Amino acid sequence: MNIYNLLCGNITETDLLNYYNATITYESLPSNIRGCVFSYKDIHNIMINKNLSYYLKKKTILHELAHIELSQLNQINNDLLALKVDVLEDDADRYVSFLKQEIASSKNFEGRKQ
Repeated sequence: MNIYNLLCGNITETDLLNYYNATITYESLPSNIRGCVFSYKDIHNIMINKNLSYYLKKKTILHELAHIELSQLNQINNDLLALKVDVLEDDADRYVSFLKQEIASSKNFEGRKQ
């Protein structure tokens, strides 16, 4: 069970959140922060800026789920966090983009087979 399954429509967002033991909370965050994710007592907590559009909320949820799926929350050492934040953010963005491209490619391939 992963983001790929979610994007393909094989599972729901709730299914994936349950699988990762994750929750989503919508909060008023500074306008330059779309969301964040952190773990506390083995629960992944995703915070999303409630002032975002529906589309940006969904995009941000995917981004934060990518951090979980890539096990990036386990990699964080507070001393290195400041140095790695940009790398981790870029990795999560690239991962979601890759999954979307894979899905688009498989749909194009299946369309040609028919």
